[in-house]
Amino acid sequence: VDLSAYRIVQEALTNALRHGGAAPTLVVVRYGVDHLEIEVTDEGPGVPATVPAGATTTVGHGLVGMRERVMMFGGAFDAGPRVEGGFGVSARIPITGAPG
Repeated sequence: VDLSAYRIVQEALTNALRHGGAAPTLVVVRYGVDHLEIEVTDEGPGVPATVPAGATTTVGHGLVGMRERVMMFGGAFDAGPRVEGGFGVSARIPITGAPG
C-alpha cells in the first residue's frame, strides 16, 4: 500500500505540473483506522477539450495506472476537472490487516 500511495502522489503531481504549469497544487494524505485517503488538486487550466490542428500531444497512462494501483487493493479512485477549476485526483485504499 505504501509504494502504491507514493506512486499515486508522484504521478498526480507529475500530471499537475505537466498540465497545470506553475498553478498551486495541494496534496492531502489521511490515514484512517482501516483506509488511506489521497487527494491531489490543482488550480491549473488542465488539458484543452480540443487540440488545435498541427499540435502534438503526449498521451500517457498515468490515470489508468493510478486507477489500477487503487483497484488492486479494492479501493476507490476518481479523477477529473473540478467545479471550482483545476483538476483533482482522489484515492481511498483499504489497509489490509486493519482491526475490524
